[in-house]
Amino acid sequence: MIKQALILIILGLWLNSCGDETNKAVFTNANDEANDLINETSPYLLQHAYNPVNWKAWNTETLKLAKQQNKLMIISVGYSACHWCHVMEEESFENDSVAKLMNDNFINIKIDREERPDVDQIYMNAVQLMTGSGGWPLNCIALPDGRPVFGGTYFTKKQWTKILEDMSNLFKSNPDKVISYAEQLTEGIKNSNLITVNKNHVPFHFDSISRSISVLEKSLDYKFGGSLGYPKFPMPSQLNLLLRYSHHNDNKTLQGYVLKSLDKMANGGIYDHIGGGFSRYSVDEKWHIPHFEKMLYDNAQLVSLYSKAFQVSQDENYKTIVEETLKFVEDELTAENGSFYSAIDADSKNDKGEMEEGAFYVWSREELKAALKNDFELFQSYYNVNAVGKWENDTYVLYKTKSDEEFSREKNIPLEDLNFKVKKWKRILKDYRNQRELPRKDDKALTSWNAIMLSAYIDAHKAFGNQDYLNKAIKNAHFIIENQLREDGGLNHNYKDDKSSINGFLEDYAHVISAYIKLYQVTLDEKWLTVSKNLLDYTVEHFVNEGNGMFYYTSNSETNLIARKTEVFDNVIPSSNSIMAVVLFKLGHYYSEKKYIQMSNQMLNNLSGDMLKTPSGYTNWLTLYLNRSNPYYEVAIIGDEAQGMLKKLNAYYLPNILISSSIKESKLPLLKNKYIEDQTLIYVCVNGTCKLPVSVLDEALSQISK
Repeated sequence: MIKQALILIILGLWLNSCGDETNKAVFTNANDEANDLINETSPYLLQHAYNPVNWKAWNTETLKLAKQQNKLMIISVGYSACHWCHVMEEESFENDSVAKLMNDNFINIKIDREERPDVDQIYMNAVQLMTGSGGWPLNCIALPDGRPVFGGTYFTKKQWTKILEDMSNLFKSNPDKVISYAEQLTEGIKNSNLITVNKNHVPFHFDSISRSISVLEKSLDYKFGGSLGYPKFPMPSQLNLLLRYSHHNDNKTLQGYVLKSLDKMANGGIYDHIGGGFSRYSVDEKWHIPHFEKMLYDNAQLVSLYSKAFQVSQDENYKTIVEETLKFVEDELTAENGSFYSAIDADSKNDKGEMEEGAFYVWSREELKAALKNDFELFQSYYNVNAVGKWENDTYVLYKTKSDEEFSREKNIPLEDLNFKVKKWKRILKDYRNQRELPRKDDKALTSWNAIMLSAYIDAHKAFGNQDYLNKAIKNAHFIIENQLREDGGLNHNYKDDKSSINGFLEDYAHVISAYIKLYQVTLDEKWLTVSKNLLDYTVEHFVNEGNGMFYYTSNSETNLIARKTEVFDNVIPSSNSIMAVVLFKLGHYYSEKKYIQMSNQMLNNLSGDMLKTPSGYTNWLTLYLNRSNPYYEVAIIGDEAQGMLKKLNAYYLPNILISSSIKESKLPLLKNKYIEDQTLIYVCVNGTCKLPVSVLDEALSQISK
């Protein structure tokens, strides 16, 4: 019933609006008066501060104004690095005639989805219910009380103008009809993804997860890596699950698939061969042509994944990818205070001074010949500056189709000499490229994304033993405590221009707790565990849904949203609830807190049926499932030499252990009464029951099975 009613309004609006998509707006860049967004700190909102549209920010005053004037609201959501957001701005939001339609008939709200993922979540859900898909820019039309009535993603100027006229006329002539649609849609939003309590005992068997992995395997691209079809997103959570599963199960086929995926991504145009770092996704199945925006969270998760793959394979190419990506993060996305910026824009100015997607990253043959001189012939073969690597407008996206080993054999060049040349080419072209105008940078720091990057530095430190990586992780951890942790024990979500703002979301708490647990595991500083536990207790108090044991995305202090949503699907970033279930499991073990473990078990039970049937949406949940279905070890290292022993242990890929360590007596349950003076001992335990302690690492490793 709901979908049928919604389809009618969609069809009614679209039948007459889907005309010539080549229609271009008359750009009006002469507007010198700023709208209300000039008072915001978000780079995305500031990009729209001089639009002729009378944009307002999402806040109590704006929502009150819509009710007072009884006007429909336009809720337009995007982010600073979004190419199609820029296109719609140029075609529609910078156009005076479109702006007049919007200003006369609507309250216009611009939202940075990265600042306000809670608002984005609600209206993305609405658009997905209406159209079956979503994306950004996200444009919703809502009643004065916020209930959505129409939505979609990118619209041409002609389409958008028609939608504005039809919706404003319909609301004036037949408001009851619009309200009826809104009621049905809002009910659909509230009822979508409802989670019920599973009171049945769920036996966590390895056979069950094996069947689930078999379902997942059908969607894997064994030729090019990643998932079948395109566009192709890296999906680190899925690859992490398969790496771990293949390790536990000695599945060489799946492990080979994961490593091939990593090789193809690293060789493809999705990886920036000159400056390091990954773009968000590729538009083709071969990872060749990227959507050129670079996001902090992608690069952080891929650093973690390549670091773990190095532990498994000892492939030096993975080490290079991690080093280059972290150098990119250090140079482009790191502030002096240790915080990490959010993104680099997809668009930049070309040699004509026009904004163009990927202009900063692509090359012409003439540029490459001028920069590389006698090395050009070898370079063009190495990076496919030919029909294979050609993109558009006679430009090329650098793209490797052979490994260095294959290329050196084919060209009869010693591998050491080839590596020297590649490093030289990168230096030359980086200097050349830096003469171009840089893409815009989104320099806000988001707590959740900073915590993911903090975790990445820890994973890289564990794999490669680089102390500088650990130092950067510690500095960022202090940034979060000093700037984002409030006196009431809660977290803020956003940091920009020395100002901490926006009440934190579940993702902020989940990722910070997870990162601080990791930080304890490499520093032995129990302060990080204490902060993790305090944050967890705050989260339970303010976010938990007592009815089903899951966590709401927003705290109980938020009142401006039409629904409190529960995020459970693992996507490009694992869901906040799956991260919470994992940290409950870990802190339950650290503190022998049965309540935490019971909560984690209930969350896993609630979703166990769905995750085993449709594993692609629950990949991080399934890693927790592996903790339950496989042996899971608590490893305690205590004594004067604990730090050195820990560093050696961390170099191994051991995804099914929980490390607790100290150089002195500790009151932590896993370490209590285990310290013996002048000895360093390793205890391997399961649920608090320990095998005889050993003093040699190899002996401890022999006690840990996959």
